[in-house]
Amino acid sequence: MQIFDVLIIGGGPTGLACGIEAAGAGLSYRILEKGSITDAIRRFPVNMTFFSTPELLELDHIPFTTPNTRATRVEALQYYRRVVEHRKLAVSLYTKVVSIQRQDGMFSIELGNGERLHARRVVVATGYFDYVNRLHVPGEDLPHVSHYYDEPFRYAHTRVAVIGGRNSAVEAALDLYRHGAQVTMIHRRPKLGDSVKYWVRPDMENRIANGDIRALFSTVVEEVFASSLRVRHVDTGDVSTVDADFVLAMIGHRPDEHFLRAAGVELDQRTLVPTYNHDTFETNVEGLYVAGSVACGCETWNIFIENARTHAQPIIRHILAHL
Repeated sequence: MQIFDVLIIGGGPTGLACGIEAAGAGLSYRILEKGSITDAIRRFPVNMTFFSTPELLELDHIPFTTPNTRATRVEALQYYRRVVEHRKLAVSLYTKVVSIQRQDGMFSIELGNGERLHARRVVVATGYFDYVNRLHVPGEDLPHVSHYYDEPFRYAHTRVAVIGGRNSAVEAALDLYRHGAQVTMIHRRPKLGDSVKYWVRPDMENRIANGDIRALFSTVVEEVFASSLRVRHVDTGDVSTVDADFVLAMIGHRPDEHFLRAAGVELDQRTLVPTYNHDTFETNVEGLYVAGSVACGCETWNIFIENARTHAQPIIRHILAHL
C-alpha cells in the first residue's frame, strides 16, 4: 500500500502552489482535482477580468506575461496549465474525494470511484465556488433560476433579474445590459457593496442613474415565479412584482461544510470559518490543513489568489517538521 507524505485536495492556484512546495521539499504527494486544472476559474464568466494584476497571480516565480494591465480568465487558464506542465506536477484530474478519515495517525481518502488513497498529511484546498448561498425562497429551483453566470448571449432581448450587489452581480448586470438584456438588480443592502471594483463602480452607478439598469436597493426576494418575482422592501415592507424571464442569484458562495465537518474539522456556526492555526494552517484535526479560500468560510472577500498562494510554504514547512 502506497502511503503519500501529503495529499492535496483541490487543483486551483492554491492547491498547485502546495504541490510545487511539496515537490520542492522532496515529499511524495498528489493533487486530487474533481474537475479540470483550476476548474473554478474555467467556470468563471467568460469575459471576466481579474481584480489582481498578473504578478500577484504568479506561482513559484514563473512569470505571468500579458499585454493587459489585468489578466483575463483565458490568460489565467493558460498560465496555470503551463505551470502544471512546466513543474511536472502530479495532478489527478476528474478525481472526486468523497471523504477523509483519520485512523491510527494516518489518513484514508475515499474517492468517488471507490478507490482509497492513504497519506500521512492532507491539505484541503477546495475553495468555495461549488457551493452557493441560497435565497431559501419558493421557486428558487425553477429551471430559469441560476446561481452562476457564464456569458450574456443567451439572455439578449430578455428580462433578467440579478440578485446581489457585490462584484459578481454588478459585473453580470453590466455585461447583460451591454448585450441587449433588460436588467433589474435586486439588492438587500441600501447601496452597492464596498468591495465592488473601483473601476467598475462608477460604470454601474452611472447606468443606474441613467435608467439603463433598474436597481431595487434594500429589497429582498420573497418568491420566484415562472416569469416574475415577488419582492419586499426591507424598511417599508412594501411588496411589488418584478417581471423576469431569467433570474441570476449572484449572492455568494460557501465552503462544503458537510465535507469538512465529516472530516472532523470544527467550523464557526455563523461564518463557517474552520478552526485552524493561522501560522501553520493546521486544523483542530492533527495533520489536516486548510489552504486558500476554504479557510475564510462564508467571508469570501478576505482571501484571494494573491494572499492564498502564500499559504503553501508554511503548510509544507510544518509538514516537513512533523513527518
